[in-house]
Parts: sequence; C-alpha cells; structure tokens
Amino acid sequence: METRRKSARQVALEVLEEVFDQGAFSNIALNKALKKVQLSQQDKSLVTELVYGTVARKLTLEWYLSHLIEDRDKLDSWLYILLLLSLYQMLYLDKIPNHALIHEAVELAKKRKLGSDKFVNAILRRIEREGVADVETIKRKNKRYSIQYSTPVWLVKALIEEYGEERAQAILASLFERNKASIRVTDLARKEELKGLLQAEDSLLAPSALVKNQGHFAGHELFTSGLITIQDESSQLVAPTLSIEGDERILDACSAPGGKTLHMASYLSTGKIIALDLYDHKLQLIEEAATRLGLADKVQTKKLDAREVYQKFGKDVFDKILVDAPCSGIGLLRRKPDIKYNKENADFLSLQKIQLEILDSVCKSLRKGGIITYSTCTIFSQENSQVVSKFLERHPNFEQVNLKHERKDILKDGCILITPELYGSDGFFISQFRRIS
Repeated sequence: METRRKSARQVALEVLEEVFDQGAFSNIALNKALKKVQLSQQDKSLVTELVYGTVARKLTLEWYLSHLIEDRDKLDSWLYILLLLSLYQMLYLDKIPNHALIHEAVELAKKRKLGSDKFVNAILRRIEREGVADVETIKRKNKRYSIQYSTPVWLVKALIEEYGEERAQAILASLFERNKASIRVTDLARKEELKGLLQAEDSLLAPSALVKNQGHFAGHELFTSGLITIQDESSQLVAPTLSIEGDERILDACSAPGGKTLHMASYLSTGKIIALDLYDHKLQLIEEAATRLGLADKVQTKKLDAREVYQKFGKDVFDKILVDAPCSGIGLLRRKPDIKYNKENADFLSLQKIQLEILDSVCKSLRKGGIITYSTCTIFSQENSQVVSKFLERHPNFEQVNLKHERKDILKDGCILITPELYGSDGFFISQFRRIS
C-alpha cells in the first residue's frame, strides 16, 4: 500500500511540475501521465485528486507557505511544488494520516536532492504542530476572498461586480466541489435501461443527460458502441435550441471537440452539418467521434477560420448556424482550475471582438428565416449579453429569439445563463437570433 501511494505521489509531483513550470494544461498533462504508468484504478484516482486539488487551491497553499518560507525563489521549483502537494493533503484530505504523507514527502525529497529531505520534514512537522495562518486576518476583502477561494484578485472583483458579493462567493465555493461525470444518451428510448446499467441519475438540466458523482465513461463498452458519449449536461441544451427538423443544411462555425456537432447531427435525416475548426487534429477527433456514433455521413469537416465563412461560402447558404464561440472558459473552472491563473482581465474585450467578428461573418451566410444559436462556456456579460446587444445593434435584419427552460433560475433576458453553483454543471450561456429580412 505504501509503495503504491508513493508511486502515485511521484506521478502527481511530475504532473504538477509540468503544469506550474512549463505551463501545461492540467487535464492534458494528467491524462498523458496516467496512460504511461502502471497504477491501480485507486491510485489513478489519487493522482487525479492530488493534481486537481493542488492546482485548484494553489494561491491558498502558497499563502500558507509564505508564512514559513522567507524566499521561495531560493528553493528548487520541484521542492516548493512538493510542499504545496503535501500541504494540500494535510489540509484537505482526511483519509491520509499526516505521518504517512510526511514520510512519503521526505522519501521523495531524498531521492531528488541530498539534504532536501530534512527541510521538507522540518516544514511539514511545523505545520503539523502549529497549523497554518488564519485567512480571516487579511484585511482587504478582495484579497481575503482571493486567498480563501484561490482565485486571482481581478477575477474575484469581476465576479462581485457581475453577480454581487453573496452570489460571487457561492460561485467560488462551488468550484471546489467534485466535478460530476456527465454523459449524453444517444438513444433516448433506452435511457432508463442505461441509467440502471450505469447507476446514474437524470440530469436536472438536460433530458438527454445522465450524471454521476464520479465515473470513467470513456472506457465503458457503452461508449465504444456509441450508446453514450461524454458531454457536459449544460452543453447538451444547445442542439435542442435549433429545433432541427432533419433536412437542414447546418453550419457549426467553431466545432471542436465536436460534442454539440454530433448532438445536432443526431437529429438529421437527409440534412448535413459543415463542421469548422482551425486545426487538423481537432477535426480528426470530430471525424472519429462521428464514426463511433454512426453519424459520419451527416458531418463534413472543414479547416477554416470562422471569421472567413461568408468569404468562403457566400450568402444564403445555411438554414441554421451554431457559433459556440472561443471564450475565456471561466465556466469550466471546476474541471480546468488552471484557467484562472492563465487569464487576464483584458481577455474579455479582446475575445468579444473575435466573437462579434465571427457572428458578423456567419450571419451573412444564413438564409432568411434561419436561426443562429450563440453559446459560450463563460459567465461574464462582456462575452455574453453584451455580444448579443452589439450584434443586434449592428444587424437590424436579425431579432432575438427568447429561449425557454423549465428551470426559471437559468433564464435571463431571453437567454440561458447557467452559473456553476446552481446545478453543479459547467457555467454556460446560450442565446439565439433569427434573420427576419
């Protein structure tokens, strides 16, 4: 047991070094590492917990260590990361005894650099004896929330401005809850059967979704056979807004990784979807998923910048268009906690410019009476409601279509806006426009 745990922590440390030192995305670095090593499922779960937990709590852990380490720059980077990893376990994982994790941290340090084990032991034993500093002693409110919720001050400030202090805190607190596993059932007639087989529950948001507190669906035979596919429940609300009848010519302007593309394709009979992306490897992922789900004949991929749609296709070509726009991804923080450390406040306005450029291009290729669904995985108005307003101002030949949902708390100004604390899903925004002339 001790050896297995030790190897799990070694893997976690190496992944965290990639994330913190090389700027790797935590989910990509983690998946790559887990494929390379021989670990039990239990140990893989531990590595996942250690990586995501340490990344999610990074600012908090750094603040605690700052009271014990005078100059972190004098430490080797791996040593500092090892302390972050160990402190995360001490403070947030109840099932691991302090003596065991300290022993393993010391052993890891000993293997990396002679003498570093004594330093690690001294710091962790001191924390064990004395505890950590009290966050409540931080006087400035935004700074206190920043440390408490391990979120940069600019993002704390932006959330408070957008949602008010109480709801901003609820959103931030919800990001530490374990992310649910969410799937889309491709044959709704078999949903109850699959629900029993997977021991899953109905989503409160999307009729096509099943959710579980945790689960690895990609390795399941139901996934391989195409009866289920992995897609967050909030994003499963997008395809139904287009009211697809079956024979339409549809454009998915920003399609990768393809979940929404294939959901739309599942409604088609004689129709076709043109799925665009900038990168060949992403288009290949869509093609592979389309084959797995038996929808390859409904989807045609094309490498193209969505801002060049009108230039490429001309006018009045598509019946329906989805713009799932490039965005800050703030709604994905629970699943991708490193996003919050890699963004700047200025991103919102530069992204808004790109979002409007895409809409300005694709709308000219839509037929009269056709609809555009515009969606993002962010929860800020600069990328959402402001984009809606500015698009309608620029294009008087379009009107907004008011979207409906039985959950009234996700409806705002005719749009769907889901924040992460409401249903434990990704944060998501959906709006729609109709060409009237």
